[in-house]
Amino acid sequence: MAPDRYDFFQQAFFVDDLDASIAEWDRVFGAGPFVVSPHHRTDSFDYRGTDHQADVSYAFGYLGDTMIQFIVQHDDTPSIYRDMFQPGTFGFHHSGVLVADFEAEFSRLEALGFVCATRLFADGVDAAYFDTRSVNGGFTEIHGSPAHILDAFATWRRVHEARVPGDSPFLRR
Repeated sequence: MAPDRYDFFQQAFFVDDLDASIAEWDRVFGAGPFVVSPHHRTDSFDYRGTDHQADVSYAFGYLGDTMIQFIVQHDDTPSIYRDMFQPGTFGFHHSGVLVADFEAEFSRLEALGFVCATRLFADGVDAAYFDTRSVNGGFTEIHGSPAHILDAFATWRRVHEARVPGDSPFLRR
């Protein structure tokens, strides 16, 4: 069954420098603070039929109701990021949606003809990236919504809402 609508909770950007991107989005838009996950690893991973994981670091923060994610890839391993960006190029990468029934939404997107480029399990949650560039100019991430993840996201958002000018743009875990 198709959702009535997608409520994108996240917009993600491939960048060359996490700290610089965080500082700039803080200065220009008031985004953050951001939680940084350096050299993130998964419990299981599939990129287009291989288990080759790129060396990536992430940063997560809020801007209003929307989570902003920055991604840096530290190597040249084929990835969903290199699918869109050659070394030295950067920009919008994907929109993310939280799904209650991960397997049903995974099957629905496949039935619509979209290719799952990456599927992973990390931090107790399933995620998959579908190549929807023909529709939105990027990938679409479906992201499971277990309670511990929703609690973490809610905490990050509350910290964002409580920020005052001069607060650090970095949120230490």
